[in-house]
Amino acid sequence: MVATCLHLAGFVCSFVGWIGVVVATATNDWVVTCGYTITTCRKMDELGSKGLWADCVMATGLYHCKPLVDILILPGYVQACRALMIAASVLGLSAIFLLITVLPCIRMGHEPGAAKYRRSQLGGILIILLAMCGVVATIWFPVCAHRETTIMSFGYSLYTGWIGSALCLFGGCVIVCCSGDAQTFGENRFYYGSGSSSPTHAKSAHV
Repeated sequence: MVATCLHLAGFVCSFVGWIGVVVATATNDWVVTCGYTITTCRKMDELGSKGLWADCVMATGLYHCKPLVDILILPGYVQACRALMIAASVLGLSAIFLLITVLPCIRMGHEPGAAKYRRSQLGGILIILLAMCGVVATIWFPVCAHRETTIMSFGYSLYTGWIGSALCLFGGCVIVCCSGDAQTFGENRFYYGSGSSSPTHAKSAHV
């Protein structure tokens, strides 16, 4: 029962973390840039933001973005971080699908616990790979952006990516390390049925 609860906790953390990684990938507020100080730029409406897909200007009543569509002139770190975040999002989709099929409430015929255990381990490993891609991208991008613009602060997209990657790393490790073994995986379900001893006597789901 403890292993099942840990598996569910790992799945929830992984799912929430994957959503955070997808949000970070799709938004452009990774770093906030400024030519002076952040406070001065706020007063002068000269704040800018950089992301994977566009450079934006933030002013009162105005949010204008210039898409980064010319791949040939893009800095290498932007292209690499794009690839890492896209890979993380795709890995997360596959991992979440695998983990959904091994949830305690999902039954696929008389599938043995060992088969579900293997899918669970594969899903956990994919989640960990997702987290590593997210960690590398969300650290690499601000470091390289700092070399181009010395005055900057972190945007909400970057925080979302950090939190999402951390949740995925935690959830993936829990799924891989704390979900029991192949012999007992998925075999700790119980149902309630009437019997000669007690109408609410708990019986094991497998015989």
